[in-house]
Amino acid sequence: MNRLNLLIVSLFVVTVFVGCGAQKRAVVVPQKSLPSWYVSPPLSNANELYAIGEGKNTQEAIANGLSMMASTLSVSISSDFRASTVVKEGHLNSVNATYESDLRSSVEELRISNYELLNSESLGFNRSAVLLKSDKNKLYESLLQETRQEFEVLAHKEKSIARANALQKIAFYQETQESLKRLPSRVIVMSVLQSSFDGSKYLTKMQYYDAKYTELRNSITFLVTTSQNASNLKPVIEKGLSEKRLRVGSRTQEKIDFYVHLKVSIQKAQAYGFTLARSEINFVTKDRNGNVVGTNRLNITGQSSQGFEVAKQSLAFELDQLVEKEGISRILGLGI
Repeated sequence: MNRLNLLIVSLFVVTVFVGCGAQKRAVVVPQKSLPSWYVSPPLSNANELYAIGEGKNTQEAIANGLSMMASTLSVSISSDFRASTVVKEGHLNSVNATYESDLRSSVEELRISNYELLNSESLGFNRSAVLLKSDKNKLYESLLQETRQEFEVLAHKEKSIARANALQKIAFYQETQESLKRLPSRVIVMSVLQSSFDGSKYLTKMQYYDAKYTELRNSITFLVTTSQNASNLKPVIEKGLSEKRLRVGSRTQEKIDFYVHLKVSIQKAQAYGFTLARSEINFVTKDRNGNVVGTNRLNITGQSSQGFEVAKQSLAFELDQLVEKEGISRILGLGI
């Protein structure tokens, strides 16, 4: 081997060993010390709530921290609730136990909008942490303001439907029930946060809206009619109304509030050895003055291997399945 070739081989060997040595060199990452407020966060007390939140960024950490804060509050309020209930044989009775669970769930869904961001720091590896604080008195004030505004809006809406038909009124009171379903739990929360708070007037107003809904629902009557070729569909609609706890009347009654008419056209067809009854059903609901309050149209196909009459009868089964799935309100095009 001449001197030039020996030099080339020597350089190659040196390069390989240097490369191997570089690959084995460990990368040392200095350990990041955690902030003291993260290691030993302040504890919630009679006046303030504290919570630590973590996330991939500050915004996510704040959201998680607020969720943790609500969870902490729910434990505190549930403990107060448990202490005030009757304990029998060392166990909370089932009714109170269930309500305590519902209460905790309701508290955890409260929106805590008045909070302070005391500290925020990156923990490394795309993780951030925050320390949040909320004043309990300010939280009470925000819940009180939210409750007052909610009832002011409901009072305004109730005035606006004074001249509406009964179905529109029922829809309003039904929506009111949904929006106020967590009010009792909220009242307990505010009572714990502020011992002088009296939520009875809000609960009384809630009971008023519930009573109005029940009164309206029980006072109106529907009459269902169909075209002659589809009389078997009438019981399906009457059943759907009854399951909605709405009254179904007859032609002999003096007071009918709403008239539901089904106009049905049916076409005969054959497919794969079956006889088909292809129908178009038009639903029209009118009030006692003849004003249309709801419409809808459905295309339903019945089938049978035993002839056209049986296929037409199967339309009732298909319609019943749709009512079960969609609800009578959607089938008739009514907003209730």
